[in-house]
Amino acid sequence: MGRVEGKVAFITGAARGQGRSHAVRLAQEGADIIAIDLCGPVPGIGYPPATPADLEQTVKDVEALDRRIVARQADVRDRDAMKAAIDEGVAELGRLDVVVANAGICILAPWDEVTPEVFRDTLDINLTGVWNTVQLAAPHLVAAGGGSIVLTSSAAGLKGLPFLTPYVAAKHGVVGLMRAFAHELAEHHIRVNSVHPTGVDTPMGAGDGMAQIGAWLQEHPRLAGMFTNSLPVEITQPVDISNAVLFLASDEARYVTALTMTVDAGNTQY
Repeated sequence: MGRVEGKVAFITGAARGQGRSHAVRLAQEGADIIAIDLCGPVPGIGYPPATPADLEQTVKDVEALDRRIVARQADVRDRDAMKAAIDEGVAELGRLDVVVANAGICILAPWDEVTPEVFRDTLDINLTGVWNTVQLAAPHLVAAGGGSIVLTSSAAGLKGLPFLTPYVAAKHGVVGLMRAFAHELAEHHIRVNSVHPTGVDTPMGAGDGMAQIGAWLQEHPRLAGMFTNSLPVEITQPVDISNAVLFLASDEARYVTALTMTVDAGNTQY
């Protein structure tokens, strides 16, 4: 028996990166998957967007594990599309037990170069999109008699980081959502937790904007230590975060709720 055998998990931002890794890791332990991704561009991001081919690869990877998957292109900002994807997935797979609100963007800029559009898009996707995910999916967990919700925040959800003002604001907001939902949904035996990675080796985590940070830190050297990990690693792998998601999704974490779980190599201790 796998650690999440017989469960169904809904994952946003599942076409690649952490989202695909979460889908595969949960499938390895027996879960069926409902996967969505925008699979399209967002203005201002410094890395190539996910594509329909990426989402199809997630489908292939999950099916190769002999698990079922329902995948749809949907934007976490579009409540109607989100609800349709969730409801169709539950209708096909029979239930919903786990929600992983993973979709997000990251656009770097010094504080005085952030545009209103970038600030709006970042909060719409990284914060309102998480709220949409939980509010639309949670009724299915209530119907199932309980479950687990995992929200992807960041080290930047627990501390301030330079050149990331909109991202920091959104990821701190995710912690607020997690804590509020954890208490309101507890009576339904639904646990809500957040995960807080340091840098992760994904298209977003290794994009052109990240390379620009080095130049900005040369101009502002007193800020450099804020990006330092205590452990001697510069970047983590998606599966490192997926293993934390798996634990929180599993019955091993049956009494774990309202937790900000760091997978940050000590980054938030600085």
